Amino acid sequence: MSEVRIEKLQKLDQEILERLIEIYMSGYENMREYGGEGESYAKRYLRWCWNKAKDGFFVAKLGDEIVGFIVCDNDWYSKYEGRVVGAVHEFVVDKRFQGHGIGHKLMEKCLEYLSKYNNRIELWVGEKNEGAIKFYESYGFRKVGQSGIWVRMVKDLRKDDKERKDS
Repeated sequence: MSEVRIEKLQKLDQEILERLIEIYMSGYENMREYGGEGESYAKRYLRWCWNKAKDGFFVAKLGDEIVGFIVCDNDWYSKYEGRVVGAVHEFVVDKRFQGHGIGHKLMEKCLEYLSKYNNRIELWVGEKNEGAIKFYESYGFRKVGQSGIWVRMVKDLRKDDKERKDS
């Protein structure tokens, strides 16, 4: 497997959107209840992600092919926290490319990005998605609540002391 590159997505045109939808659909193949209502939902949702968090929309590429992506929002108002936190809105690696460390590279990029802006990150994950929950826990996320089939997880990012007293 050649070297995976993590890049900020520069534009969301029709061709890229279609590839992201394919990845999204493949990632949720065996967990339809978490992947929304199919392709038209995915298209609207991914456009929303792009409009909400262009700056933190990262793709993993093998050669010229996008094989995964993560959407990291540094300006998410959490009603649970009552304040702005970092959020991971979407995170998926194409089924065919899972198990090669691509998810780790994407998550590391996301944490590096969000740590510049936020001292806490939240995300939601399907309760039956045990692989994802374990993955997030390995990065220090912890379960803090549940709403229906979704589990809320948070991770605190430690800033240096100078910054910590402002938070």
